[in-house]
Amino acid sequence: MPLLDHFHPPLSAERRWESFHSSWATRLADALTERWLPPNYIAEEHAHLGPSVEIDVATFAREGSATEEAGAAVATVGPKVWSGPAADGVLPAVFPDTFEVRVLSTDTGPRLVAAIELISPGNKDRPAERRAFATKCASYLSQGISVIIVDIVTNRRANLHQEIMQLMEAADVSAAATRGGPVRGRLSPTPARPARRDRRLAFPSGAGPCPAHTAPGTAG
Repeated sequence: MPLLDHFHPPLSAERRWESFHSSWATRLADALTERWLPPNYIAEEHAHLGPSVEIDVATFAREGSATEEAGAAVATVGPKVWSGPAADGVLPAVFPDTFEVRVLSTDTGPRLVAAIELISPGNKDRPAERRAFATKCASYLSQGISVIIVDIVTNRRANLHQEIMQLMEAADVSAAATRGGPVRGRLSPTPARPARRDRRLAFPSGAGPCPAHTAPGTAG
């Protein structure tokens, strides 16, 4: 089955890429858990779009209301809502989109051992977004967590694999290991596996750009 291009017409005008990415992550997690992972390993999908804030307990402010009691208006005001002190300083921040499948070991409680990153357009949009994504992946690798980056975004031409390698000061090694590295604009699943014992980053033979086929269509 061909991989359809969700980022150019006609499909981009009829289907949302966010829905495809979310569904894809769910299917990958289910397939890994049911068919491919050994005992004591599970896969979970995780999606986060943009700078939204997730909360467990919310406090809402309500304006005072007026009620009629014995023909007289009685004003009632809610309790004062606590607000934190003003910040001493403010820095710009980037909250990258996340569509990923996390592989967890359950031997000693859920522990992240691998992640499959499905690239979104926001991850490749601007230098700050690319740097934030590269920092997250480099952090995973530095903790011994394996990472696979799957890039099917055809309307952005940034090379996130090289962004990560440059951040880790390993661009030259990566280019040699991946036979020249991913090509700008190509679809590229790129795996990286940390080897703790000899402190190195391993790339499987042939890692880098793949001749993935895309085709216009009406369904993904």
